[in-house]
Amino acid sequence: MVRAFLLLALGGPGPPGTHPPPGPPGTPPCRLLYARTFRNPPGNPPESPERQRLRRKEQLLAVGRQVASQCQLLQAASGRSPPPHPLPEGSLSLQEAPGGVFQLPPGDLFPQRTRVTWLSFLALAFALICDPEENLSLAEITLRRLAPRLMVALRVLGSGAEVLLRPDAADGLLDHLLPQGQMMFLNQGLLQALDRELGRKTSQ
Repeated sequence: MVRAFLLLALGGPGPPGTHPPPGPPGTPPCRLLYARTFRNPPGNPPESPERQRLRRKEQLLAVGRQVASQCQLLQAASGRSPPPHPLPEGSLSLQEAPGGVFQLPPGDLFPQRTRVTWLSFLALAFALICDPEENLSLAEITLRRLAPRLMVALRVLGSGAEVLLRPDAADGLLDHLLPQGQMMFLNQGLLQALDRELGRKTSQ
């Protein structure tokens, strides 16, 4: 089962008047654009719901910083420069986007050990936090199916290549591709139907 999904902006500035959250020294900057948990970490009973929400966001951002570090290390090891941003029209493809897997020990966000599958594209990173016994090949396939559709739904490649946050669009995609955190084996026909529906919604 997938415990959480994260969409991150890597190393870029936030909206005007904001600053990236501080992290440990040497940690690459990142910004949590969108997150969704499918099985909430247990909270401390005396905490208010608002405090629990803020603490969970801080925990997810800490995982995001680890993803950003992995992205930075992989890019440094490969010696390749990131693709131009924005991309030329019609060149949106994440099939060769770099990615990886790392493990979170018990107590880091969830009481049990979990694994994080991630991929990066342009100045963004996408990550799934999964149960340790989850099929990581399916997790990678799911992430590569989800990421380009999410970029279209959020109009990431729109004017100025800015992310237009639309949580409702992201929620709808996750409901189709990750219902209640369960990864699906989707055939091409179902994916095409989803793309047609997505096209109708983004044109409205």
